[in-house]
Amino acid sequence: MDGDDPQKNSAGEENGEERNDRFYKVLEKDWDAEDDREKLLEAILVILRELRGEDASKHVPEIPVADADVDAEMFDHGDYEGSMFDADFEERSKYIPLRLSPRERKVQRLVDNCLKVSEYTDRVDQISNKRVHTVMKNSYALMSGVIAGVSFNTGRDLVNSRDFAAQKELIAAGFEISRRYHLGNPELLRGNYAKLVHMLQDTMLPEVQEQLNFSCVSELVTVHHFLKQRNTLAILHDPLAATATKEIIPGRKSRPEINAEIREKERGIERLARKYGRDSEATEDEIRIALYSIGDNNAFLRASRDPCDEMIAYLTKYFSDEEPLRVSDSLAIMSGRGGARLTHDHRRQYEYVLQTLWLWREVLHDLCKLMIIAERDLLNPNEPYVLRNTGQGIHRLQRAPRLKREMELVVKRVRKRVPNWVGSDVVHLGDHNVPNALMFIDKYAHIPRILLPLTTALRQMDKIEDQAILKYVEDAFGSVEDAKKEVLRDFYRHAFDGSGADNFFDAGSCIDGRLTSAWHWCNELEKKSFYHLFKLIGFVSFDSNLH
Repeated sequence: MDGDDPQKNSAGEENGEERNDRFYKVLEKDWDAEDDREKLLEAILVILRELRGEDASKHVPEIPVADADVDAEMFDHGDYEGSMFDADFEERSKYIPLRLSPRERKVQRLVDNCLKVSEYTDRVDQISNKRVHTVMKNSYALMSGVIAGVSFNTGRDLVNSRDFAAQKELIAAGFEISRRYHLGNPELLRGNYAKLVHMLQDTMLPEVQEQLNFSCVSELVTVHHFLKQRNTLAILHDPLAATATKEIIPGRKSRPEINAEIREKERGIERLARKYGRDSEATEDEIRIALYSIGDNNAFLRASRDPCDEMIAYLTKYFSDEEPLRVSDSLAIMSGRGGARLTHDHRRQYEYVLQTLWLWREVLHDLCKLMIIAERDLLNPNEPYVLRNTGQGIHRLQRAPRLKREMELVVKRVRKRVPNWVGSDVVHLGDHNVPNALMFIDKYAHIPRILLPLTTALRQMDKIEDQAILKYVEDAFGSVEDAKKEVLRDFYRHAFDGSGADNFFDAGSCIDGRLTSAWHWCNELEKKSFYHLFKLIGFVSFDSNLH
């Protein structure tokens, strides 16, 4: 520019060349060692600050990220990031569905659309002498739709010949893809998955098998099954597998720290793909799919557990197991008051809520495993179902011995964690309360739908900036903290009070009844004093998200 000192420009050009040389030397070094990664990042940032004319001695300002609204110490309930694989990496992979390929996703959408327009369960689940005929008619219609969607000419010939056995591999594979997609995404396709499982149950009936002559049920493709077929199970014991499948949790980390973790994870995936994709029966892309599947499952389980951990954190922060001095700090409930069907003093209710939240967390931690075990019980030909009127309509009553045994192990694990067990530890499964494994596991898959909107609303209260809303909070509750505490106190009392059942015999503190009370609290939300505050901060419903 005009007026600049030529000597200064010349010196500046020389300094720039020197910086460029230093920059290229930094990049050319071998930075693969973990200890050197931070040095690489620091060296690059120093050069960039010099290029901008900044003082290189200054610290790099942290880029603000979404901080946890509850103190990090409150979440110290175990190894958070690595807890998914705390037992055996290979054992966990047996219950992780494999991610769908692009071609499989097309088939999944086809099956999903066929199930969407089907009224299978409504037509079949009726006590009638012609039920087998109805099963065959509706099963054939669904299979024909799937085949015709894949190939119109094949579907046309199939409708004329009725030779479904000729397409048994395609039919079984299409249904397996749909099952796998739901088990990997339990919050999706809930209604369609129920139709599919009911149809698969019916195709295994002896009367139907006589005419069908093949099985529509194929083995679920899990990560373990996929890798075992390709003789690459060794990847699950590689120390780098944990790095390649971990979830990147922002927390209070700076943006450079997050980016460094992302790059480390990507490098881990690529190294494993090259290492096991060259000298084995699996390709590099197949190795990546297996690793991505484990990562998907890890992220899902953590997202499901998060609300439970947060509610445990709120409980220990705002309340104590000691008898409080003020009524506003008490969690005591009495049968007959406020809809409660249990009578607990403060300390007993505190322990009851804490152990229930721990139980939910452990169930969600093993949710994918429990769902696969539940499907095995549902599709077990040695445990046929019977149609029964349970008082809530006609349902398929079926024993689920494997799921019940696994659930009892979860309850046993929780009982070791909590000092005093409060209430019943009976697991209702295969009776009029919970007729079958599908209804049982679907109820626990709803837990994030209860707790996630609630915890999101509580966090939103800390972000209120509208002065009119703040004035309303001060007038109605005293402060934002008082409002949060009132919401939590009401939830901890009346979402765990034994309410929600049709009669006193089905109500109470059993494993299933605890969840029933929580759903009842959600249904009663409109009657709460803080409902208007929830609406003001953007709450929609327990099946929706905050805007």
